[in-house]
Amino acid sequence: MIWYILIVGILLPQSSAHPGFFTSIGQMTDLIHTEKDLVTSLKDYIKAEEDKLEQIKKWAEKLDRLTSTATKDPEGFVGHPVNAFKLMKRLNTEWSELENLVLKDMSDGFISNLTIQRQYFPNDEDQVGAAKALLRLQDTYNLDTDTISKGNLPGVKHKSFLTAEDCFELGKVAYTEADYYHTELWMEQALRQLDEGEVSTIDKVSVLDYLSYAVYQQGDLDKALLLTKKLLELDPEHQRANGNLKYFEYIMAKEKDVNKSASDDQSDQKTTPRKKGVAVDYLPERQKYEMLCRGEGIKMTPRRQKKLFCRYHDGNRNPKFILAPAKQEDEWDKPRIIRFHDIISDAEIEIVKDLAKPRLSRATVHDPETGKLTTAQYRVSKSAWLSGYENPVVSRINMRIQDLTGLDVSTAEELQKDEPDAFKELGTGNRIATWLFYMSDVSAGGATVFPEVGASVWPKKGTAVFWYNLFASGEGDYSTRHAACPVLVGNKWVSNKWLHERGQEFRRPCTLSELE
Repeated sequence: MIWYILIVGILLPQSSAHPGFFTSIGQMTDLIHTEKDLVTSLKDYIKAEEDKLEQIKKWAEKLDRLTSTATKDPEGFVGHPVNAFKLMKRLNTEWSELENLVLKDMSDGFISNLTIQRQYFPNDEDQVGAAKALLRLQDTYNLDTDTISKGNLPGVKHKSFLTAEDCFELGKVAYTEADYYHTELWMEQALRQLDEGEVSTIDKVSVLDYLSYAVYQQGDLDKALLLTKKLLELDPEHQRANGNLKYFEYIMAKEKDVNKSASDDQSDQKTTPRKKGVAVDYLPERQKYEMLCRGEGIKMTPRRQKKLFCRYHDGNRNPKFILAPAKQEDEWDKPRIIRFHDIISDAEIEIVKDLAKPRLSRATVHDPETGKLTTAQYRVSKSAWLSGYENPVVSRINMRIQDLTGLDVSTAEELQKDEPDAFKELGTGNRIATWLFYMSDVSAGGATVFPEVGASVWPKKGTAVFWYNLFASGEGDYSTRHAACPVLVGNKWVSNKWLHERGQEFRRPCTLSELE
């Protein structure tokens, strides 16, 4: 009776240098505390430098007064034996002490702490992963660059802005991936912010250099030429821009020659910029998935909606739920998806999370090419498995699932398999049903979507959703194919219980009809 725990957050692709490292909210918060510790160390260093400068300043002020007096009457001043002694002492001893103070390195403590903490820092690959994650969120939730740059995301508690330099870096990441669609979007955003007067370490020439080439790669030769000319107005000696200008003009002249014999209509059509491309990793089926993630799925007809109800469920007269029945709500009709409200307490959730945290590891997906389970760049989450015997709370929740579904949980998966025929080795048949706990609220995003039917189920802490993956005949119900949407703001904790065919023979008898 094993439980599968999954945490999904604002996550980054796995780094080869830090296996499975910066992939969960918990580890990201560790970096926040690391940075806070470094700031404290930096402030200590600044204070030490200020104290040092204060000592030097006092010494300088004292000597300034002394030398001002002495230079007015040098012979009279050194004629005093005490002054003569102190002059010898200052020049021989005290100035050497001052020299040592000036040369004293106050940064040792800060540098030492920085060196220790640096082993936990993200690397270049982690930074690129963060950028790719942001671009994925941009596509999934149809966000424009200005909205992201200004931090106008739904449900945010801590608003954050992107500088022109940040936008430039996002554009460069896309450019490196030959993703000229996103390169254009983010370089244009950087250029807009610079045009609005933002002070930045980057200049318009650098932005226009990337932007003009990205536009050219997408087939808009006229705009590429215009941007290149704008670049040369700022830097007439720019070598690459001058070369590109000649090349663009040559291509355009060649196109005009080719189209001389064509009709005006054909000629106009020929010189019209081609439609801009989309993200390089875009797949046709992603459109429906992304629409569902945004809540733009199929709307039920009023007639279908009338068939959805809320009810109290006693688990078929189960003694545990007769006096305190569970609150049940229909989320979808075909396939039937049911949500149970207030089905797991906050205290139980915290116990489950505490048990899972030490063993969280990178979640895997099935690779159709190799037939093996592997980590995926697009699924950036962590998972763990919990056994019922490990803690009475887990055992109690397992029995709650059995009581409410009427299915035997003893044949549920007992361990996470790394081979494609894992179910065969278990000997318990296919997954007949799925029980999914939502153990956190999500500020924005994070829905569970069913693309085949257009259903979106949104996370709500303390609830669980349940559906059958197989018809009663044992045939697979492909309408239950589902996917998790990326979390836009916040983090998401869920836990799955996969129930198997074996042991359900008398609990859910097989039917003769294939699709029942």
